[in-house]
Amino acid sequence: MFGDILRFLLEVAFTLFGAALIARAWMQAVRLHPFNPFAQAIHQVTNWLVLPLRKAVPSGGTADWASLLAAWLTALAYLLLMWMSSTSTLIPFQLLPMALGAAVLTVAKWTLNLVVWITLIQAILSWVNPLAPMMPVLQTLTAPLLAPIRRIMPNMGGIDLSPLVLLILAQVAMMVLGRIGYGLFGV
Repeated sequence: MFGDILRFLLEVAFTLFGAALIARAWMQAVRLHPFNPFAQAIHQVTNWLVLPLRKAVPSGGTADWASLLAAWLTALAYLLLMWMSSTSTLIPFQLLPMALGAAVLTVAKWTLNLVVWITLIQAILSWVNPLAPMMPVLQTLTAPLLAPIRRIMPNMGGIDLSPLVLLILAQVAMMVLGRIGYGLFGV
């Protein structure tokens, strides 16, 4: 029972921190203003890991490589800790390459989960309170994902089904990643 509680707490903590690192990279990619309160909160939470990495891995244009590397390192630490909490042993050296690949898939899953949550929050807020202070941030983050879908979707009048399509696509991608991860790494 203690092991289950520990694994649950590890999963919550690492998933939230990994999502914050991915959100940081995403905010730079969409050029969200750095003085936005949401951006400042994300920076405060992640600076301790990203800033030292930024000295070795500079940002390149819209790509925040230091944040993405930090997300990958976080995923790797998460997988290693989950392994150790399940088996009470260190990961065998021969499984380390698989853990490196599984960390990439974990970051991809966290990214898709973040897409799902941000899209859901934006959709709900658009119905409940379209003038909420958070709406411009959510629209800035989701616009690059929803715009291609909106170009393909037929015009339904005042109904925008592109968030629903994005949610379905993200869920399908998570299923595919889950199958690939299980097939390759057993995770």
